[in-house]
Amino acid sequence: MKTHENRVAVVTGAGRGIGQGIARLLAARGAKVGVLDVDAELARATAAEIGGFGAACDVADLAAVEAAFAAVEQALGPIDVLVNNAGISPKHNGRRADIHEMDPAEWRRVLAVNLDGAFNCVRRVVPGMIARKAGAIVNQSSVAGKTYFNDFPLTGVHYAASKAALIGFTKHLAGELGPHGITVNAIAPGRIDTPLMRGVASEINDSIRRDTPLGRLGTPEDVAAVACFLTSADAGFVTGQVVDVAGGWMIT
Repeated sequence: MKTHENRVAVVTGAGRGIGQGIARLLAARGAKVGVLDVDAELARATAAEIGGFGAACDVADLAAVEAAFAAVEQALGPIDVLVNNAGISPKHNGRRADIHEMDPAEWRRVLAVNLDGAFNCVRRVVPGMIARKAGAIVNQSSVAGKTYFNDFPLTGVHYAASKAALIGFTKHLAGELGPHGITVNAIAPGRIDTPLMRGVASEINDSIRRDTPLGRLGTPEDVAAVACFLTSADAGFVTGQVVDVAGGWMIT
């Protein structure tokens, strides 16, 4: 099913985990994929696997975004699809830093990557999308942007604040860009089984699995399927929405 044939997509944070899963599925559906990651080696390895173009990019750095996106366009062509997946959630011995012990530099870095990064990337691709009167943008939020995990010290306020901000960012962008034929939506994953998630105590993931109505953790492929739908012609009349991919965990 070549839903993205002849389209150029950029996925940030695509060297591993959810972003890698999205890049793989977009490529399988016919897209030419620009794989961006702060780790150049991971970006290039994923790109080589899927026949895309890989480059290093710290999305918090506006100049780095400009350079990476220009390189993608030179290699693959004008960008039709943007998935703002790059994000960080620092842990300290598997736990969050509470507000009174959080280093202000950590706060600023999380907001810079998770929120400013999305701004930087959208700002870069939108002029071309407006000129072509078409485009699809997906921002990676989280159920943490909508609710509090009462039982587990997993998510710091910086991460939750950035993911909540991305929801507002998505809705307002959808209104602003809709008249130009551009859709903007967000995905709010729950607990997704990635290498980063396996770094916490196993009893935490086991408890979340029991509390999830579908009885399992999510996979990168679960999130990728929704990202591919939201950036396909099938979702051409869907914009300003936040889609939970959480198996019913933390239903809001």
